[in-house]
Amino acid sequence: MLTIGILDLQGNVSEHFEITTKALKNFENDSRVIKVRNSAEASCCDGIIISGGESTVIGKLLEKTGINNIIINEKIPVFGTCAGMVLSASKTDYEQPLLNLIDMEVKRNAFGRQKESFEKEIDILGYKFNGIFIRAPAVDQVGEDVHILSRLEDKIIGVKQGNNIAISFHPELTEDTRLHEYFIKEVLKCVE
Repeated sequence: MLTIGILDLQGNVSEHFEITTKALKNFENDSRVIKVRNSAEASCCDGIIISGGESTVIGKLLEKTGINNIIINEKIPVFGTCAGMVLSASKTDYEQPLLNLIDMEVKRNAFGRQKESFEKEIDILGYKFNGIFIRAPAVDQVGEDVHILSRLEDKIIGVKQGNNIAISFHPELTEDTRLHEYFIKEVLKCVE
């Protein structure tokens, strides 16, 4: 059974849970979505989604629960949105725990603080998507094995390395399942 976990330490957990459940209906696999609060639950997952929130707090909780070690040692694909992008990075503009899944340097709050949050139609994976940016990070630099999925003006807002995906914005706050489906396809490559 394909299991997609939603990290349940902070952020838009219920929204990711709902849209991932909806996205999985477009696949014929026997599948489920679970909330991940500890290393045992993480170990059951074929892929994990890390949503927005406060990346420093989430990073410390990942270490405290041991979920970080499960993700890294078991090479579980991760879809990081907003703070999840920061946590997926190898380097940020602030010292904090990181998963080092994608060879990139991320700047936190690259578009400004809460009051500068915005929505904008973006191009990603060859289609238009409504990007919701809330205290959003952006990628300053990427390693040579990192594929850039999307840019907004001069900022990189979507990347992929191996089966790990990171984006600056919040797809879980839309009704559009395409990015979650894209992640599920990446997870399926690992389990087939």
